Amino acid sequence: MQTTSEIRSLRSQIKSWRQAGLSIAFVPTMGNLHEGHYSLVDKAKTLADKVVVSIFVNPMQFGANEDLDAYPRTLKADQQGLSERGADYLFTPTVQTIYPNGLESQSYVDVPGVSLGYCGGARPGHFRGVATVVTKLFNLVQPDFACFGEKDFQQLQVIKTMVRDLSMPIEVIGVPTQRDVNGLALSSRNNYLNEAQKQQASTLFTTLQWVKEQIQAGNNDFADLEHQAIARIEQQGLRIDYFNVAERNRLTAATAKDSELVLLVAAYLDKVRLIDNLTLDCS
Repeated sequence: MQTTSEIRSLRSQIKSWRQAGLSIAFVPTMGNLHEGHYSLVDKAKTLADKVVVSIFVNPMQFGANEDLDAYPRTLKADQQGLSERGADYLFTPTVQTIYPNGLESQSYVDVPGVSLGYCGGARPGHFRGVATVVTKLFNLVQPDFACFGEKDFQQLQVIKTMVRDLSMPIEVIGVPTQRDVNGLALSSRNNYLNEAQKQQASTLFTTLQWVKEQIQAGNNDFADLEHQAIARIEQQGLRIDYFNVAERNRLTAATAKDSELVLLVAAYLDKVRLIDNLTLDCS
């Protein structure tokens, strides 16, 4: 696996692959990789001839009260894992490379509608930062496919909407959430939890499953289900941020007429913010 932090080297390799008629799949990450990330690489390998992964801790998507400097950087271990998983190229740009004129002078990309509420409400400016850096990375890598985890469901919808609205010739692929044995969605943030806390946090998944079962059994009183879900989660000692039943594509509040739904949850365990979701179809 080749690794570079230079745009010129990346573009040279992409050009060479294109001239050879090879297709490219892309997996953008912020590093500190776990099995969830590696499952994206596995999927990417089934889609294209070459797989490019990026590792960039993007300051634009961190809020004023979020500690950018504390985000774990594990480049050596990440390189080894990606090499073992069969990635072809790793791009590790610096902040200066991505934002040469600084954040205040950087053009940005805003995606209306699906960026609002949920994590977008809790983290103002977060999805502007995500959309901007992903646009830049897409322009650099020029992939045919891009793989994102379904755990970050709102992010996935933001990227899909952005690609459609800006007519980018890229197919965005959602990859199913990878889970611990107790159902907890794999996340870099899980490293901050001990084993007892991980078990405690698994209530997010069990509550999502319970609500899904209630809806599939014919209960469409979504507001009441949301209240019950919040109570279940808070009884386990977590502090709820939101629990919502939403229409899957627009991320608007679900109605009884909607058939494609997503259950979205975010909660804090001490200072660790955890998110999860489940999708379901209603007849």
